[in-house]
Amino acid sequence: MDVFFLTMGAAMVLAMHAGFAFLEVGTVRKKNQVNALVRLITDFGFSTLAYFFVGFAVAYGITFFVPVSELNILGGKTNGYEMVHFFFLLTFAAAIPAIISGGITERVRFWPNVLATLLLVALIYPFFEGMIWNSNFGFQDWLNDNFGAAFHDFAGSVVVHAMGGFLALGAVYTLGARKGRYRKDGSVNAILPSNIPFLALGSWILCVGWFGFNVMSAGTADGASGLVAINSLLAMVGGIVAALIAGKNDPGFVHNGALAGLVAICAGSDIVHPIGALLIGVIAGVGFVFGFKFVQNKLKLDDVLGVIPLHGGAGLWGGIAAGIFGSTALGGAGGVTFMSQLIGTLTGVSIAIAGGFIVYGGIKAVIGIRLSEEDEYMGADLAIHQISANPEEDMGG
Repeated sequence: MDVFFLTMGAAMVLAMHAGFAFLEVGTVRKKNQVNALVRLITDFGFSTLAYFFVGFAVAYGITFFVPVSELNILGGKTNGYEMVHFFFLLTFAAAIPAIISGGITERVRFWPNVLATLLLVALIYPFFEGMIWNSNFGFQDWLNDNFGAAFHDFAGSVVVHAMGGFLALGAVYTLGARKGRYRKDGSVNAILPSNIPFLALGSWILCVGWFGFNVMSAGTADGASGLVAINSLLAMVGGIVAALIAGKNDPGFVHNGALAGLVAICAGSDIVHPIGALLIGVIAGVGFVFGFKFVQNKLKLDDVLGVIPLHGGAGLWGGIAAGIFGSTALGGAGGVTFMSQLIGTLTGVSIAIAGGFIVYGGIKAVIGIRLSEEDEYMGADLAIHQISANPEEDMGG
């Protein structure tokens, strides 16, 4: 039953990668749609190789270099549970390059991006994942001894989302803005999305898959909780309504507001009260709208899909919020402390920022990472893949 349960969860999170793809396809210009689709699916492929051969061992100390008879009982489990556990956690690991993709799209070279994916999923992400979810390096014990509880991140507000969002900070900064995004006087030149229905479809797919992301993080059928489901639902709705109002009916803000609420609830979805989850989602939705404007207009970082505020900012808020709304004083289940949540969150953010600048800065210095000005003007579809999103139409057929 547990193997089946986790397989369904893995399949739901795998489906979320289609959501990442269509969210990006709808946001980028038409000349970069094919490239977005190809990068998302190939990033998943290379993430699988990196996590299978290196990353899973870095995080959990488990390798697959044994006969099948031993594979079926890895970790003392039966029915090959540890293999489907790998599949489930792989879909989380592969979300890291999928998140970053939205920030660096329209101007990143293909193979240098693949190299970054391999390094992040094999080494940087599982390093922090193992610290939190496998208690590596004694970090969780230290928090428990000094602040009364370990760092609580049930489904990855920080381990997955803040990690991806703040890794993207280094990536976006290193690449620089798209040509024409900022005028010489510092003002912002609007680059419009190509397809709002695709953007909305991507958001919907992510929203549905997220219930596998959160509920199935229990790992076993017996451990599944209706509390996680209703908290995810209410946080999502809080994000939608808040972003609708704060974003003044802008469809991009509305559809991403749902995702901001879901990002933020991951950490505490198993311990906060549903009303607390709603408030967490509301704050995340408002935070995304103003965070997006701050990153684009004030920091002048051309984060195309807004992944720094969406995954980074909302993930950071979610990690800290679990220490506030998870307390028994606010109707939560307890077992968390504010200081452990704050320190755990800031540790993850720090590792991500450093990792992003090291990986992308290193690749830029050694082999280069950005498309030529000519290729960027032409569009990544024709420059890299030699085909457009609508080839028949473009040929006049």
